[in-house]
Amino acid sequence: MTIYFIAIILSTWVLLPIFLITLAAFSVPSDYYNVHKIVPTSFTFKHVHDLFFTLGAWKATFNSIMVALITIGISFGLGIPAGYSLSRFAFKGRESLKLAVLFIRMFPIMVIGVPLTVFYLNIGLADTLLGVALAHTAMVLPFVILITSSIFSGIPVEYEEAAMIFGLSRTGAFFRTTLPLALPGIAAAAMFAFIMSWNEVFVAAILTLTNRTLPAHILTTALASIDPIKFAAGFIMLLPALIFILLTRKYLMTVWGITLR
Repeated sequence: MTIYFIAIILSTWVLLPIFLITLAAFSVPSDYYNVHKIVPTSFTFKHVHDLFFTLGAWKATFNSIMVALITIGISFGLGIPAGYSLSRFAFKGRESLKLAVLFIRMFPIMVIGVPLTVFYLNIGLADTLLGVALAHTAMVLPFVILITSSIFSGIPVEYEEAAMIFGLSRTGAFFRTTLPLALPGIAAAAMFAFIMSWNEVFVAAILTLTNRTLPAHILTTALASIDPIKFAAGFIMLLPALIFILLTRKYLMTVWGITLR
């Protein structure tokens, strides 16, 4: 009984803010600010419409999705081979290298923000989605390497050895045996990378001017607008992350040992 009570409390703690911001995003202001109404009864899409088409958030939303997908692609293209190498091969300094991977996260992004902007201006990456994605990749990649390294370490090497005995190369054994077994953990890492990129605001704000991501766009426009627009912006910020989590929930549950039917 205690477990159910704790589960209800935790679920309420997480879901109540989501419910309230969704309610505020679509409520008519006269209803929302009416002290005699606990729950608004009149709703409108005007705030979301104004955010998207009057303030131009549709372009910023597209930019955020593209930056997040590019970040996932680059960080996984580099992180999966690195994580596999750290988990499968014994070499001098391996543990030190794992620790060094985290050194990228030692420096506050505010410290390197200005030098990064100057560097991007010199090489022509300023105000581009690729430039923002590369900066996000630098933030996400250490975690991807460590997460995938841990995932591959949990898969017995005997599976690959058996596959190679039956004629597969090491690369073939990786793609035919190890990678399918690692997919649940990789999906969880992808969700983590997506949310990190989607929510990041400082780098996107200083590196872009016309090609802003949604958080940077909200920081510069929506927060100066009326409250209903702010609520709509919060809802739009929340929605893609929720959808991404729902799409990958099966893999997340598999990581935790729970089967979804």
